[in-house]
Amino acid sequence: MISILSLPLPELCKKLQDGSLPPDHVFYAYVGKALQIATETNCITEYLQESETQLRKVKLTGKLGLLYGVPVSIKDSINCQGHDSTLGFIKNLNKPAAEDSVVVQVLRRQGAIPFVKTNVPQSLISYDCKNLIFGQTFNPLLYTRSPGGSSGGEGALIGGVVAAVGPMAKDVDSLALCMRALLCEDMFNLDSTVPPLPFNEEVFSSTQPLRIGYYETDFFTMPSPAMRRAVRETKQLLEDAGHTLVPFELTNVDYVIFNFCVRGIFADGGASFLKTFKGELEKSSMGLFLWLAKSPHWLKTLLSWIAKPFVPRFSHIIRSMRANTVDEVWSLHHEIEEFCHQFTAQWKKLNLDVMLCPMLGPALGIGYPGKLSVAVSYTMLYNALDFPAGVVPVTMVTDEDEEELKSYKGYFQDWWDRTLAKAFHGSVGLPVAVQCVALPWQEELCLRFMKEVETLILKKNRIV
Repeated sequence: MISILSLPLPELCKKLQDGSLPPDHVFYAYVGKALQIATETNCITEYLQESETQLRKVKLTGKLGLLYGVPVSIKDSINCQGHDSTLGFIKNLNKPAAEDSVVVQVLRRQGAIPFVKTNVPQSLISYDCKNLIFGQTFNPLLYTRSPGGSSGGEGALIGGVVAAVGPMAKDVDSLALCMRALLCEDMFNLDSTVPPLPFNEEVFSSTQPLRIGYYETDFFTMPSPAMRRAVRETKQLLEDAGHTLVPFELTNVDYVIFNFCVRGIFADGGASFLKTFKGELEKSSMGLFLWLAKSPHWLKTLLSWIAKPFVPRFSHIIRSMRANTVDEVWSLHHEIEEFCHQFTAQWKKLNLDVMLCPMLGPALGIGYPGKLSVAVSYTMLYNALDFPAGVVPVTMVTDEDEEELKSYKGYFQDWWDRTLAKAFHGSVGLPVAVQCVALPWQEELCLRFMKEVETLILKKNRIV
C-alpha cells in the first residue's frame, strides 16, 4: 500500500494503464490512507459510496481516459450528484446536488474515481478550515496549525466571489496531468464559457531560459523572515540555472485590498453577506465583518474617522464596507480593469514571462487566520487580477528564521501586525513556499515555471 501511495500521479496512471496495478488495489489503498488522515486531521466530510460502483464500471469499460482508475478527492463546494455542497452552512444540509458539476463530470469521463469530499471554511472566505457542521481541520504536519483555506480539507489530505477551481497535488507533473485531462473536448462541450484550447505541451515542456520578475514584499503584509529567504534563495537558484531575474516594483497593494477586494465583496454595504450568514451560528472568523455589515452608514463613517489615527487599516476597511450606488459599482469595475491593464503594461514593459513572489507562510496556529484577514494580500492581489498562480514549497523554517522573527514589527505596527508575529512564532521545521504567477490564459507557462522551481529545489536538496 505504501508503494502505491508514494507514486507520483503520472507514474500511477502509467501503471494503471499498463495493468501492472489493478484499479481496486489503488482505490482501497487510497481509501485506507484517507480514513487514517481523516481520523488525524478531520479533513474529510463525506465518503462517496457510489465510488465503489464506479470502480466496477471502470474495470469493465477498460482503460479509457488519462486518469483511468485514479481516486480523487473533491472539495465540499464542488457539486457531486446526490451529495450536499454545504460551504460550511447548516442551511445547505440535506440539499443534495441534482447533478455533478462540469469538473466532476469531466473527471469521471477521464476515468477518475471521486471517492471523498473534503472540508472547507464556512463561506470559503477564509484561509482557515472550520465550520459548525464538520468542525476544525488540522494541519497534518503539526496539529496545532491550520491547513489553510479555502481548500483546507484538500490541503490536509494531500499533506497527507466566484470560486475558481484548480487542482492540488504533491508535485507539478501531477498538476500538469490534471490540466491535460481537464482541457479536453468534454470540458468544452459541457461548459461553453471555457475557451476550447487544449493543453499546450510545447509551452510546458520548453527549456528556453525564462525572464522572471520578482519581489520580496508587497509592502502591505511584512513577510516573515522565512518567506523573504524563500524568495531570495529561489531567485539565486533560478539565476544560477541561467534564467534572468528582474526586480518588479509593486505599488498600491493597500489600495487593491481595500478598494477592489473589500469594497468589491461588500459593494452593497454587506447586505448579501448578511443574507448568506443569516441563521448560521459559526461566525467566529467572520464576526468582525458581520458586525460591521450590520452597522448603519453613519456608524461606519464615525468608526472610520475615530480609528484612522490609531489603526489606519481598520479605518480603511470600515470605509470600504459602505453601500455603493449603481454608478459607483460600474466605476469600481472600470477601475479594476484599468488596474489590470496598468499591471500588465508594467509586466510587458519589463518583457517578463512569469513572476516569482512570496506566499504567506509558514502555516498559522489554529484560530489565527480568523483574526488576520488582512494577511491574504499576497494571494488576493492575483485574485483581483485574475492571473493564474501556483504554489511550490521551497524551504523550511530554521532556528535563524525564528530568531530573526523577534524583531518583526510589520509595516503598520498595529494590532494585526503584532498578532501576525505571534502567529508565525514556533514554526521551526514547517514548510514555506513561493508563489509562481503568469499572465491570464497562460496556465501551461505557470506550470512550466513551477516545474523549474521544483526541479531546482529537489536538485539542491540532493546535493545538500
